[in-house]
Order: sequence, then C-alpha cells, then structure tokens
Amino acid sequence: MTDLDRLRDVLVRNEVLVDVLDRARGLGLPEWYLAAGCVVQTVWNVLTGREPTAGIADYDLVYFDGADLSWAGEDRVIRAAAETFADLAVDVEVRNEARVHLWYEAKFGVPCPPFASTEAAIDAFPAICSCVGVRLEPDGRWRLYAPHGLDDLFAMIVRANPVLAPRAVFERKAARWLGRWPELTVLTSR
Repeated sequence: MTDLDRLRDVLVRNEVLVDVLDRARGLGLPEWYLAAGCVVQTVWNVLTGREPTAGIADYDLVYFDGADLSWAGEDRVIRAAAETFADLAVDVEVRNEARVHLWYEAKFGVPCPPFASTEAAIDAFPAICSCVGVRLEPDGRWRLYAPHGLDDLFAMIVRANPVLAPRAVFERKAARWLGRWPELTVLTSR
C-alpha cells in the first residue's frame, strides 16, 4: 500500500475534510493543498478511535501565487473561499504561501526566506509529522506531498522540523497536541 493509499483510507473518514477538498478544487488556486493540522489531526483521531473531526479547529488551505504578493490579492481569495465554504460549520483558513516571508518575522521573531512554492512552505512546517498536504486534481485523483513520508504521522511521533520554525513555536504546538492526544510521543531534541 502506498503512502497516498494509506492516508486517503484514513482521511475519507472525515467527511468535512473530503468536502473541503472537493470544494477547494473548484477555486482554481495555483499549487493548492489542504495541509498540516486538519490532515494530521484527522489521522490521529482515527488512529485513537475518536470522531474523525474531533477537536479540529480549522482546515488550512494553502496555495502559492508569486505573481501577486499583495494583501488585497490574498484577501480576494480568502473572500472567495469564504463564500465557497460558507455553509460548512468549520473555519477554512486560506493563505498564500508566497506572502509568508512578509509577516513571519513579526509574528514569530525569526526571518523567513521567501518560499519558491507551496511545497517549499510545507517543507518548513514546525513538526515533521505535519509536513503534509493533500489535494484533489481536476480529474478527482488525490495528490499527496509529504517530504518526510508518513511514518512519524502514523506512529504518532511529533519531532521538531529543523528547517525554520522557532523552538517556541514547535513547543507550543506539541504541548497543545499532547493535551488533546496523550497517546503522542513528543521528541524534544532536533
């Protein structure tokens, strides 16, 4: 069984996630993925026998538009997505990963070099297990991007990603996750 098959078999149990994937496909966003928390948390919920949607605060929809780094451009996409997902009882957070370097240092205290793609942004997510994105291609095929594979995710191991995230960001995220999924193993050394 491939990583994609293994992940898809779990994610389809979260009907909200599948609905968001299907609707996101219609937005026509460049290099988009549903990424990080909603994917990771769905897997952990299923592995631990919880409701697949339990505790998922938002669904991260990331894309890359390097031709428009303006807030106005990103805001147009956010508003279009808000209309697309308006009837869902979840927050879908939309971010243009091409703009992250413009605000990252002010929020997290360390500079972030500009990303060259959505995949490069996923490469820099704070925990190895959360470096994952999925999307539906126009023909309905699932696409997976997981630069570190899925072993940590399915083994419920949380380890810091040395690529970018400050230690404090990782520690806050790991503590929040551990509070919700005490079955996790958090590795504190990089």
